[in-house]
Amino acid sequence: MSAGLHGDAGVSGLDALIGRREIATSDDMQQLGQQMGRMLRPGDLVVLTGPLGAGKTTLTRGIGEALGVRGPVQSPTFVIARTHPSLVEGPPLVHVDAYRLGSSAELDDLDLDLDGSVVVVEWGRGMADELADVWWDVEIERPVGRADVAGGLTDDELDADAPRVVTVTRVAR
Repeated sequence: MSAGLHGDAGVSGLDALIGRREIATSDDMQQLGQQMGRMLRPGDLVVLTGPLGAGKTTLTRGIGEALGVRGPVQSPTFVIARTHPSLVEGPPLVHVDAYRLGSSAELDDLDLDLDGSVVVVEWGRGMADELADVWWDVEIERPVGRADVAGGLTDDELDADAPRVVTVTRVAR
């Protein structure tokens, strides 16, 4: 377990992004990720939560672009964790998909470089809590389809570039 993210007072500049915002397109989601990536430092942990297709990987792709890491940044669902080394002498990006993990112990067993990397964990809420004393919780909400309700969105419409609501919170245990 990491000793924490620079202590409680020294967390990266994502404090400026705390709150809710609407993101209109996937390009905007990637740009938000780029903005975050410019603010993140080694030792920062970002936990992403949201339904399938919400934009978690798109946000992470933007973070990776801003960090100048080797890509492509894509969902690590089948490999569980992927490290993207820096191409610009910055911190690597460790991108984790905790969807198939059964517990926080399994996440801890991955032996992630928490102090020397920027770590982004998709589906990590409730699991990544033991990794650090302070982390960034990013929740992405998108419309949910209900084909059985008049006026509900179909699965095809959910794949469209519908607006998302992104909430950034700083969490300390």
